[in-house]
Amino acid sequence: MPKTAIYCRLSEEDRNKACAEDDSASIQNQKSLLLQYAMEQGWEVFHIYSDDNYAGSDRNRPEFRRLLADAEARRFDIVLCKTQSRFTRELELVEKYIHGLFPLWGIRFVSIVDNADTDNKGNKKSRQINGLVNEWYLEDLSDNIRSVLTNRREKGFHIGSFALYGYRKDPDRKGHLIVDPEAAAVVRRVFSLFSQGCGKTAIARILNEEGIPNPTEYKRRKGLRYQPPPGKTGTLWKYSAISHMLTNEIYTGNLVQGRYGSVSYKTKQNRPRPREQWIRVEHTHEAIIDQDLWERVQALIREKAKPFPDGSVGLFAKKVRCANCGYTMRSAKAHGRRYLKCSSRHISKDACIGAFISVDRLEQAVVQELTRLSSQYLDPDALERELALTDSFQPRKHQAQERLSRLQGRHEAFQKGLRELYLDRAQGVLTEKEFLPIFQEFAQEKARLEQQMEQARLELDDLETQIAPGGRRALIRRYTAPEHLTREMVDILIDYILVGKRRPGEKSPPIEIHWAF
Repeated sequence: MPKTAIYCRLSEEDRNKACAEDDSASIQNQKSLLLQYAMEQGWEVFHIYSDDNYAGSDRNRPEFRRLLADAEARRFDIVLCKTQSRFTRELELVEKYIHGLFPLWGIRFVSIVDNADTDNKGNKKSRQINGLVNEWYLEDLSDNIRSVLTNRREKGFHIGSFALYGYRKDPDRKGHLIVDPEAAAVVRRVFSLFSQGCGKTAIARILNEEGIPNPTEYKRRKGLRYQPPPGKTGTLWKYSAISHMLTNEIYTGNLVQGRYGSVSYKTKQNRPRPREQWIRVEHTHEAIIDQDLWERVQALIREKAKPFPDGSVGLFAKKVRCANCGYTMRSAKAHGRRYLKCSSRHISKDACIGAFISVDRLEQAVVQELTRLSSQYLDPDALERELALTDSFQPRKHQAQERLSRLQGRHEAFQKGLRELYLDRAQGVLTEKEFLPIFQEFAQEKARLEQQMEQARLELDDLETQIAPGGRRALIRRYTAPEHLTREMVDILIDYILVGKRRPGEKSPPIEIHWAF
């Protein structure tokens, strides 16, 4: 008695068929039909393989793959399906398996509705025609689905199983995104840190040290069944995640979709599309990042300022040019102080007469000019009234308190770890050679946490001062008559600075500031 393997498949398009009487609308109906046919033929049923909610073009159907493995192992004699399209809709697979490998393995293929039977030599052309028709069906279906998705994207509907980190799918409005407050706070902080001069790797390290889960881990903790792309697993933030976030325009409230497209309807592989083919619709959802901050960050990215080894970006990075040749001046360090010098001097001594200035001296010159302009043109009373209308200090204070609390928790853990290391060393559990590298690593991490805690405390004290009576006036003085500059202030206020060569007898080189206002 020949052994037969029954294969059933149901896809999403079958569920949506208008005709409720269609047997393909139920896996159970397929099984019943095929079992009855096998009994009538006197065949022994080896196993029923069933793929529910899989397309006929999907080559990675789990039961389909299992069927093929068992077929190669010669565990049965016949493959029985309702129709040839239940097995596959691809002409390539029809030729490979039904007309190629199955005969080689001694396996007969039978589908009862369209009368496909490899024991009947006369209907091979019919099977090939069925395969060709199914191939056309797949191509038409793919075109129809692509057309529907493109239309929805052009209308501003979000297409995708999962919302971008920082947002949630609106349960009351299909295709609409709403802000996820917890994740959005992290997004705002990433943009803020980058605008203040932190490099992408440094930002990733800060988030990891504070125990903030990356987008993949965050979705998992929220109970979402998100499957990250290959190589994107793990719980830590990486340079690439920060980089992608900083260039994603969706955070400004504009929906940008269609950045990737499938290579073919026969494969799930995607490839990047040219920017002109992206579908961009403005003001589709609430923005997390305001337009001014977005533009500042994009300008910084275009400048491609290289961070220092500690992850920070130079105060005037990519902002200072040589007045003689126009080259961007490069950073150098000597005797604990940073300097800017003409980069073309490295190409050839004859290329430029050169320009040179210390960062401290340039900062002092910019502060003096900024203070002079502010006292001449700005009204502190009007600025204070305007600042009161856009008060956002309380939410920032709450975020700073949470960040300090997380850092204190990690610091306590490292202190406990250091105490246990000392005990292990004293009790002889660890040798001196084993103890020293672990101790040094713990001590360095503890020192870094203490530095971050101090920065968090300063930020919190600063916010407390600003919230207190008269605090806004102090804030205005800091920006209109500052003692020092920040990278964020430089990005906002300065377009570029020209520095010339210092003349004999003068203390400072000529400086020309081109403001961005």
